[in-house]
Amino acid sequence: MKKLLSTLVILVFATQISFAQDAPKTEFKFNGLYNVWGQMQNDFTMGKTQYRDAYYVQMLRLNFSFNYGDNIKAVTRFDLGQGWWGVDNETPTYAGASGMFDNKDTHYSLHVDHAYIWFNVPSISTAFNVGRFNWAAGNKMVLDNNYDGINAIIKVGEVDNIKIGAAKISEGVLSISDLPKVPPDSKGGYDARDANLFTAAYNTKFGTSNLELYGMYYYDGSIEDSTAYLIDGLYYNRPRFTPQVTSLGIFGAAGTTKMDKLTLTYEANYLIGKDEIDNPSYAGRLNTSPSAIDLLKYDINNGDISGYNIYLKLNYAVAEAVTLGMVAGMGSGDDDPTSGKGNVNKLRTAGFFYITEVWEDSIMPDEEGITPQGLGAPNVRAYRELENTTALQLNSTLSITPAWKLFGSFTYLKATQPVFAWTAAGPDLTTSATDLGWEVDLKTDYKIYSNLTFTFRAGYFSPGTASKYLINGSDKWELAPWELKTVITFAF
Repeated sequence: MKKLLSTLVILVFATQISFAQDAPKTEFKFNGLYNVWGQMQNDFTMGKTQYRDAYYVQMLRLNFSFNYGDNIKAVTRFDLGQGWWGVDNETPTYAGASGMFDNKDTHYSLHVDHAYIWFNVPSISTAFNVGRFNWAAGNKMVLDNNYDGINAIIKVGEVDNIKIGAAKISEGVLSISDLPKVPPDSKGGYDARDANLFTAAYNTKFGTSNLELYGMYYYDGSIEDSTAYLIDGLYYNRPRFTPQVTSLGIFGAAGTTKMDKLTLTYEANYLIGKDEIDNPSYAGRLNTSPSAIDLLKYDINNGDISGYNIYLKLNYAVAEAVTLGMVAGMGSGDDDPTSGKGNVNKLRTAGFFYITEVWEDSIMPDEEGITPQGLGAPNVRAYRELENTTALQLNSTLSITPAWKLFGSFTYLKATQPVFAWTAAGPDLTTSATDLGWEVDLKTDYKIYSNLTFTFRAGYFSPGTASKYLINGSDKWELAPWELKTVITFAF
């Protein structure tokens, strides 16, 4: 009996060793990022109200990957210590500081941004992502967001691939029904149907160029209650006279090309869709309040919306330590917020498309839980990305030492379509302007260690008449907005 038991133990042990030898290799990987931003913002309302705000924000972000062999892994990303200094674990509400954060608790509690599995099927040359992960296109000016869904990356040849995907944007009112009418939620909406996004992209490389051709289609079925997820389901305020988006198709091409000392980054896209909600007036619920009314929220249009963006960035290395650059961009605008077509320049973004420090630089608080920056913040409501903006920038980067870089730029800004003055009654079509203004920016990075960087940034925006109309409705106030920012970044 003892001999039999001993034999069985040996067989089981041998089987376990054999299984361990044959099983795929398991591996745990992680990396992270710590940032702390010091902000000093001044005169963002150009003197209409007293505006002086100095604050600090920090973020500790961890990325984890649990690999099981070469063809399957689980991936997640935590925001573990994200908070606004002095706002001590405040519960998210519409009121106070937390009202800027899309109902997300950003005060030192854990938030999961990504949670998905990736698996590769070599027999069909296709890899899949299933879960919550980032969805982006081109230079992140039309789409950059974390959504739940599935996509497939199909390998074509040695370097090319095709990506197709479907994402769930909104589960509708209460998230437990797909009926066109249920009891209203806190915002007054009662249509419980969904909003979905379908995407496709072709990525190719030829010579020294990388090119992405992309397309997407968004459809919101929950408009019976006269609200749409975009823009009514957001917890931040868009610029006044913004259309609701009930369906939207986007087609674009983006890429990079390197030719000796010259590097080009470029993108062009076109957007076309529908605003099927027939608003008789501009008024709607203020997005950052459960009850207050925004008298100038909606664009009045004929049900059609469309737009475009064109972008070119050029960097030329004139010497080992000196780079000269140029940025040119143009985004469409609305020539009449009282009728005709409405204008749309993006689906939804997190604000990481950068041109200037003050004018359009807004890391969206609704997406990443970072406090508002730049004049596109919800409490100021200027444009974001290239919305109704034509920009031309000259810049230069100087490497003073291997550890120390300095960047400076001058940007001229003009509205693509006239910006109208407004009062609480609506836009004044007899008074308009296109001069948005100009901006001077400075940025310097110093590497304390290879993975620890100190950054100082500064921006001064000289407002034109059009930017005064956009933000305040008139040109009565004209103080120049300016901003200082310090950043410490530790990547590990």
